[in-house]
Amino acid sequence: MGRSAKKQPRPQPAPRLETEDAVTIAAQAAGDKKATDLVVLDLRKAASFTEYFLICTGASARQVQAISNAVEETLLKGGKRPLHIEGYSSAEWILLDYGDFIVHVFAPASRRFYDLERLWRDAPRVEISIDKRDA
Repeated sequence: MGRSAKKQPRPQPAPRLETEDAVTIAAQAAGDKKATDLVVLDLRKAASFTEYFLICTGASARQVQAISNAVEETLLKGGKRPLHIEGYSSAEWILLDYGDFIVHVFAPASRRFYDLERLWRDAPRVEISIDKRDA
């Protein structure tokens, strides 16, 4: 007689996050790594390529990378993978493209230079509430 095969339950995929929830979770992850000047812009009426921008700043290249890593790892737990990542090695401006929203993590000089808030000034800002906790 053959071995008794116990049926193992299949791992269930993580539930898909709604866009607004994912943006909030990304903002919280960035805040946990001490990102500053967090801004969420609602681009649904201003652009066709994405719904939201999350923009934040890190004080150094290492912190910019740490913020980017935290956002990516935290969203991955919720089943969200970036479609594309740009700028990681230089860490002046890391862009994490999730399709329905884009996370921009800037070094201070790059944020001032590119000034996305001015460029997208017609897009309403979205109030976000993040918990203040130690990273």
